[in-house]
Amino acid sequence: MNAPSSLLPATVRPAVEDRSWLASDHCAEPVLALLVGLGWPTVDTPEANVHCTSPDGRVYVGWLPEDPGAWQRGIVWRVQVRPADAEPWTQEFGIDTPAEAVAGFLTALIATHAR
Repeated sequence: MNAPSSLLPATVRPAVEDRSWLASDHCAEPVLALLVGLGWPTVDTPEANVHCTSPDGRVYVGWLPEDPGAWQRGIVWRVQVRPADAEPWTQEFGIDTPAEAVAGFLTALIATHAR
């Protein structure tokens, strides 16, 4: 059975000039603005790392540009999730991952959690 075209999501075709976010500018602003806007507490370290935790304490997001251990593994973002009824898991993103992609991942994670 085919769905009527009126029920299908619209295809998004951004103009080429709108794709600058596809390359990382090594800026944490899109992620941090999202989390601060949601009321997540944040802690900045003197080394310029930023740590955010969801209000329920089950999700941690770290921006780790100056963490030697993260650099050794080639990451700059760490997302750790501790579900109430499942095993904890971690997702890490490398230095070349655009912050907008990390923000999109978190938005999907948070939106799914809110259901």
